[in-house]
Amino acid sequence: MLISNAYAQSAPAGGGDPFMQFLPLILMFVVLYFLMIRPQMKRAKEHKALVEGLQKGDEIVTVSGIVGRVTKVDTVYITVEISGGEKPVEIVMQRQAIQTLLPKGTFKDLL
Repeated sequence: MLISNAYAQSAPAGGGDPFMQFLPLILMFVVLYFLMIRPQMKRAKEHKALVEGLQKGDEIVTVSGIVGRVTKVDTVYITVEISGGEKPVEIVMQRQAIQTLLPKGTFKDLL
């Protein structure tokens, strides 16, 4: 009548090149690696170097936003002074909780 019959297209005789069928999938993984995985590995390496290089007297910012000065460094934990004055308040936290190393004198300027 008004609508013609639709017929399925036959597959190519050789089935096509198998490499060309997987090429879009391979390209997606390459793009994913360069846009997501590689930068995250670089940040993790930089953070590990930061945590391993902590020394007494370094001024830091923690992941939770606390600003302080490192007073004691242990293998897993550090002690951080978070207020100056006559009775400084010190907290003990894991080394991995350090986010940023501040320039010297920043902590004193904040008090």
